[in-house]
Amino acid sequence: MSSTTIAPERVEIAAPVRRWSGQNVPRKEDKRLTQGQGVFVDDVKRHGMGYLHFVRAPYAHANIVSIDTSVAESTKGVYGTLTGEEVAALTDPFFQLATPPGSLLEDYALAVGKVRYVGEPVVAVVAETRELARDASELVEIEYEPLPALVDARRAQDDGAPVVHEETGGNLMWQGVYEWGDLDAAFAEADRVVKIGELHFHRFNSTPIECDGALVEYNRGTGQWTLHTNNQFPGFAAIMMGPAMRCGLDKLRFVTQDIGGGFGNKITSHPQLLVCCLLARKLNRPIQWTEWRSDFHMTMSHGNERWFLDTEVAVKADGTLLGFRTKALDDAGAWLRYEPLGAVIWAQVTPGMYRWRNVRLEFTQVATNKAPCSPNRGYSRMQHLWFTERLIDIVAHELDLDPVEVRKQNFIRADEMPYETPNGCIYDSGDYAKMLDVALDLIGWNERDARRQEAAARGKLLGIGIGSTLDSGTNNFGQSRLINPELQFSGNNEVATVKLDILGEIVVTLGTTPQGQGHETTASQVVADILGCSVDDVHVRAGHDSYWNSHAGFSGTYASQFAVTGLSAVKGATEMLAEQVKRLGSVILGGVPVDALELADGMVRIKDNPEAALPFMACGAIINANNAGLPEDLDVTLNCRYVYRPPFELPDVERKFGNLTLTYAAQVHVAVVEIDPETGQYDVVDHAAVDDCGVRIASIRRSSRGR
Repeated sequence: MSSTTIAPERVEIAAPVRRWSGQNVPRKEDKRLTQGQGVFVDDVKRHGMGYLHFVRAPYAHANIVSIDTSVAESTKGVYGTLTGEEVAALTDPFFQLATPPGSLLEDYALAVGKVRYVGEPVVAVVAETRELARDASELVEIEYEPLPALVDARRAQDDGAPVVHEETGGNLMWQGVYEWGDLDAAFAEADRVVKIGELHFHRFNSTPIECDGALVEYNRGTGQWTLHTNNQFPGFAAIMMGPAMRCGLDKLRFVTQDIGGGFGNKITSHPQLLVCCLLARKLNRPIQWTEWRSDFHMTMSHGNERWFLDTEVAVKADGTLLGFRTKALDDAGAWLRYEPLGAVIWAQVTPGMYRWRNVRLEFTQVATNKAPCSPNRGYSRMQHLWFTERLIDIVAHELDLDPVEVRKQNFIRADEMPYETPNGCIYDSGDYAKMLDVALDLIGWNERDARRQEAAARGKLLGIGIGSTLDSGTNNFGQSRLINPELQFSGNNEVATVKLDILGEIVVTLGTTPQGQGHETTASQVVADILGCSVDDVHVRAGHDSYWNSHAGFSGTYASQFAVTGLSAVKGATEMLAEQVKRLGSVILGGVPVDALELADGMVRIKDNPEAALPFMACGAIINANNAGLPEDLDVTLNCRYVYRPPFELPDVERKFGNLTLTYAAQVHVAVVEIDPETGQYDVVDHAAVDDCGVRIASIRRSSRGR
């Protein structure tokens, strides 16, 4: 019996253009981190350094009558102190982003004249050990005259309310109106108007593993400071500190390696960093500051507390949402610092995931006797998205409709992408209804009635909560003009350098300050794809150093932007390097046209004759050490710097209209919660999260090396 073997039809599959992006690769960061070799700010030590501890206010509001540091300073091992009066004499107040009255604030790094929140730094004490500095801080004698405190933003503009800042003439810091669409027509068309008197989003605090800190050195010969710090947005810190310290920004060198989480908290540590700088110069020694966890929770960068008052929602009987109007009241705390940007950043996601076309929001921000606010994860957008989700649930309840169906009916549809929101933002992609279906399936939505009955048999109430959000990324700083048209901010930028060293090593320098996101790994994947080499051939310098010439005005890691600004800068610099390598190869390989060359396997080679190739090591050696005889017009350095500028335009200030961010990653969460009605104790018994990340750049697996 014979058999016949039929050869399968030959199918030629083109090799992928990109070999590394989107692939699972070991994280480059993990080798040092899993071996305990990471360098965090508290690991940086210098000979003779002094440890800083802040004396903090015990009152929310009080005049400072007198300060006596003599006993503390005379204590053995104490190097010196710094008071608010010294700060006021040596520096100017921090620049304010607001228009009057908020711009009238005189904000210094230490309290001057009076304290305005519990925990406000009043005096800085420096000693030879951290424990001694803390003990000596208790020897500083401060006499206070307590004043009435304002702790409820809703009372901030009442007659007779305590005034936090006399120079502003009251507690109002900023206010404005955002309105889009035709509210009158929407409410005229409505079958129902759902009214909600008050919704309250509590003040909160994100919690990175590592608290704020710095090791600051001063070079008396050059008048320059080196700040080893975990501040995650050195571009903003420098802009705030330089003018206040009356020095050029080049006098402030920011250095980081590893950062134990950021979440926005580590954006506004510039007051503490300024104190470190002044003390390093005053005491002529390095100054080390590591924040105590209790200080962090009490005083550092809280998330905005916000009320939504007198809300009205226009809705059809079938649950179609037509529009809403509300009055947002924002509690900024005692100082603005990064505010009132929170008064506009929510506008990046004005409609959330829904087809709201008619919106009116009256925004008011006031000062109170609480710790200052700053960006926290989902800065300002989280408050607004929470508000939008509450509207959906309340409307569904009032109309006796299924909250799931109300959501699906009003979601922006996938076939409407890209979608322009009523204020001009462009949602690039997303299938929100499908995401909700996936999340509901994961928690067993169809079995919810049976689960409620089973919980009731155990004396428990079972509820299901749905939250849908958009994480807007790569912000246009021009949106700050919607709160202050005079601000000279617009667009965004980031920098990277990529070079081919003398021995053929590919070295990448980032302008970003990663806090665990895997920038080193992701950047190496992008570089390897463009240069046709392995990720193992690419060395990405850890952390950030503004003296590496990879620093731009808005350098840092914040606002979910690295994939756009950081990697686009890496891509641009690498493409410049690739072009230079080909031009060099064209000369060395006998005048072969550049378009006849390719980069592959760590070499530049002739496409039709791969044996004719020049290794990257040879390229680096020729340019850096063996360049005699090269053509004079060969403008090749193999050291390329690229500044990426996102394609932003200035928003229309009058209409408050424009594209405020570039990307939008959607998330849907569904939580199943059981509650004991007798005690109020609750348990999260199930939770599903669905995230649409868009185009996958890196899928990173943890490295096992060194374990």
